[in-house]
Amino acid sequence: MHNPFAEVVDESTDADLIKRAKHGAYEALESLVLRHQAWIYNIAVRMVFHPQDAEEVTQEVLIKAITRLNTFQGESRFRTWLYRITANHVLNMKRRGGERAALTFSSYAAAINETPELDLPDPKTVPVEVPLLVEEAKISCTTGMLLCLDRKQRLVFTLGEIFGAGDTVGSEILEMTADNFRQVLARARRDLYQFMHGQCGLVNANNSCRCPKKTKGFIEAGHVDPGHLQFVPQHLRRVSEATEGVVRAIENAVDEQHAAIFREHPFLEPAHELDWLRQLLDKGDFGTDLQIN
Repeated sequence: MHNPFAEVVDESTDADLIKRAKHGAYEALESLVLRHQAWIYNIAVRMVFHPQDAEEVTQEVLIKAITRLNTFQGESRFRTWLYRITANHVLNMKRRGGERAALTFSSYAAAINETPELDLPDPKTVPVEVPLLVEEAKISCTTGMLLCLDRKQRLVFTLGEIFGAGDTVGSEILEMTADNFRQVLARARRDLYQFMHGQCGLVNANNSCRCPKKTKGFIEAGHVDPGHLQFVPQHLRRVSEATEGVVRAIENAVDEQHAAIFREHPFLEPAHELDWLRQLLDKGDFGTDLQIN
């Protein structure tokens, strides 16, 4: 799978698609969007938590990219140009989704601790297999932890630790120095590690929290909906599979176990990914000179 955050990336396909899209080739623009849409969506999920909100964010980013495509002159890598648009958007957009709760690690720990530890649901009472509910609870809980980071930390952690972007790639996208990128990533890793080591049974076996014990409590609190799983049904591959082959060296790594949990999260595909794009292109409402035949 094409990974735009690899240290060395072949953009020849992108270049051809961009050239054709600028000359009005609908299928070229569609292919270009599909090449990057899932990556933008997976960034958005980790910024706002709820997949439906992440789809809105993804659409907003791609509309910006489409309407500005004629301004791309190849003076930088296309991935730098596109994901800089993405980064600026998610860092400056209005609060939505899981961000509305303004979580801190302290408040998140309290919420987990206040959730009762119960037996797993009776398989006859739920519409999906119980192991799927446990997986949903685990992914929901650990994804929620990212919301305790500030936006810049969350984005840097997503790019650098989860998707494997090196400090050169990450700093170009975020328009900061490589040293600053490493520093922000180190702080994000440290804060997550300290929280998870003190709270999460997946990282420290001495902790009481276990996903199966909390699953029914998460269901009763409305955090997991057995009839509408947010993460598990969309699971096509794990992030570690999508980023396979990426080598990233970060100095002073405090611990790899907690970071590996996030790389084993699902790599999600946005629902109905072509429908909204085709509707938009059919309307031709771009506010730009870009014309699609």
